[in-house]
Amino acid sequence: MNRLAALVPRSPTEAHRAATPLELFVDLCFVVAIAQAAASLHHAIAEDHVSQALIGFPMVFFAIWWAWLQFTWFASGYDNDDAVYRIATFVQVAGILVLAAGVPTAFDGDFTVIVVGYVIVRLSLVYQYLRAARSDPPRAPALRGMAGAISVLQVLWVLFAVFVVGSMQLPVFLALVACEMAVPVWGQRKASIPWHPHHIAERYGLLTIIVLGESILASVIAVQSAADVTESLGSLVLTASGALVIVCAMWWLYFNAPTVGVLERTEAGEGGLRGAFMWGFGHYVIFLAAAAVGAGVAVVVDVQTGQAEVSLQTATLAVGIPVAIYVASMWALHRPTLISRGLAWASGAAVVAIVAASLLGLPILAIGLVLVSLIAVNAAIRSVAVRVGTGR
Repeated sequence: MNRLAALVPRSPTEAHRAATPLELFVDLCFVVAIAQAAASLHHAIAEDHVSQALIGFPMVFFAIWWAWLQFTWFASGYDNDDAVYRIATFVQVAGILVLAAGVPTAFDGDFTVIVVGYVIVRLSLVYQYLRAARSDPPRAPALRGMAGAISVLQVLWVLFAVFVVGSMQLPVFLALVACEMAVPVWGQRKASIPWHPHHIAERYGLLTIIVLGESILASVIAVQSAADVTESLGSLVLTASGALVIVCAMWWLYFNAPTVGVLERTEAGEGGLRGAFMWGFGHYVIFLAAAAVGAGVAVVVDVQTGQAEVSLQTATLAVGIPVAIYVASMWALHRPTLISRGLAWASGAAVVAIVAASLLGLPILAIGLVLVSLIAVNAAIRSVAVRVGTGR
């Protein structure tokens, strides 16, 4: 067999496995798509098209996230970094950029461009699956089966974009999403397709930083607006401060969680495939919420500068609801490793406090202070648990 053409599986226990420069480059391209989605969400809410935003944003974000997820998990198992692998990945990059270009029209119900980009990404991955099947005979039936299923789904996505309109779009979309998510579940049950816990944990952490970057950008916009609109200076500075506190606290909550430990246990069989898929797929909600926070902050700035058609309460809810979802999702995904029920109660209380602050239309700094309090309570509970565990 030609050594260059071999796409053999990588060891799940490989030492010092880290994200490659190519993976970081791909993530950079996903930044464009995520920024487009967040910007479209921002404008939809600011223009009082809230129902459109609530439907369009999750649909668009799924296309972005699923393309990223499938690339990431495949690369964790098969990545020889040869010329063919790089070129196939560059084709996926082209698809990502087309997908990003189609985000604004998808919010209006026209999914043609975004589906074209998505199909380019997925068919490039189909080629990679077939390539891996040639080099990995024990897993070849599963890999070929996944490639075939993905190919059929891409035909269905094209038909969806061309023929499905109006009220039928959402149910058909959800049906296709269920089929997409069933493919890797079937494949992993058919054959144990390798993945590296530390590599996956790092890749998910990197995407978390990317989506949180949208909130940082919104903070910068708030500061710029404060320099131009002096009559709203105080409220804009408060908004910028609140956004910074929120994003830093969200970062702290994510990276303080024992991510690698959860993945190592699921990879070793503790919790089984169900645990691994719950963790990997469940991040959709975390990433969705994190990206939405930045859009919400931008809406708050628009309200304070008189450029939005919604109330301050609606704008504050556009920040608070995603933050509350983020906190609840963090607890749900890491529940098996919680030290005590106290952490669950603290997370629940924080969610209630965040929603209450949003409904009252308080400055978003109040939401940030709730998150800071949650971090402090979590640290105290963990400290007590450690002392009890060591007998001190």
